[in-house]
Amino acid sequence: MFEELFTIPKKNIQDALESQQRLIKGIETLTKLERPKGGVSEKEVIYAEDKLVLYHFKPKVKRPLKTPTLISYALVNKYYMLDLQEGNSFVEDMLNAGADLYVIDWGYPTKDDMYITMEDYIQGYMRNCVEAVLDHSGADKINFFGICQGANFATIFTALNPDLVKNLVTVVAPIDFSPCDKLLFQWGKYMDADSMVEAYGNLSGEVMNNGFLLLSPIKLTTNKYLDLIDKLDNEKAMTNFLALESWIFDSPAQAGATIRQFTNDMYHDNKLVKGELKIGDETVNLKNIKQPLLNIIANRDDQVPTLASEPLPKLVGSKDTETVYYDSGHIGLFVSKRSRQQVIPKLMDFYKTHDE
Repeated sequence: MFEELFTIPKKNIQDALESQQRLIKGIETLTKLERPKGGVSEKEVIYAEDKLVLYHFKPKVKRPLKTPTLISYALVNKYYMLDLQEGNSFVEDMLNAGADLYVIDWGYPTKDDMYITMEDYIQGYMRNCVEAVLDHSGADKINFFGICQGANFATIFTALNPDLVKNLVTVVAPIDFSPCDKLLFQWGKYMDADSMVEAYGNLSGEVMNNGFLLLSPIKLTTNKYLDLIDKLDNEKAMTNFLALESWIFDSPAQAGATIRQFTNDMYHDNKLVKGELKIGDETVNLKNIKQPLLNIIANRDDQVPTLASEPLPKLVGSKDTETVYYDSGHIGLFVSKRSRQQVIPKLMDFYKTHDE
């Protein structure tokens, strides 16, 4: 009788001891881990302007593709999510597949940059980067590879400067802002960017981060840390976690004039799709995009609705368009090995087919 009463407590004690041992080993593991780097692939600076830096990654094959590929990432996070760790890098996999890669690092805006506009970013910084890539590579056109907001900017740039772009790839691209099936797009429609910019100048990275966490609060603020307990003694798992976690919270501020226009013209008025968006004195006409277009969508994206990316091929003037769907999340497309094994072959096949 007494043995039966003490059966459960014994098991609980054993579980507690095992958890304690795992915790001790986890602390030992954490003390050995190196601070995550902001990008691991070998690269060189080929252009810099204000806070922006343009990098060229060292090719990994003797004969990379003739057309250089310029990566345009979003302003809200840093590009090195594509290059977190050796053996776990979207950039590394693309280089191994024969790409000649360049990437824009937008830098960290300060109060001095609050008046930088979308025109400054797209027809200023971005155009200067494209011209620097062409000078450095000897090519006459680039492949544009845009991700999230960077895909939105790359699309606008291509419409305004079609003679500089050979092929356009858009990944999880917010183009049509009318869908309301994701929380971020619902918030955007009611965000008073004018008041925020007038009060603070720039929109801080901390504010942006808190907003993204609230898109899936239980998952992003609780569950992922509870799940981590069982991985504390796994050095590889902890290294992967810390690398991604460091990137997530490395969020630059948003230049006031740009976040104001992006919020008002995109989220509020959906001007890009309507053909009403103006960059400086120029009206953006998506029909000017005659280049081959590959439009990549993540079915489980919790930030950019599928419906926000899907319309792009019908809006452009190109007759060579393709939309591809992957069972992945917004970031999983790039950090998941399984996703990379699906996305990169498709991406490189597109580039190779259109490289002549």
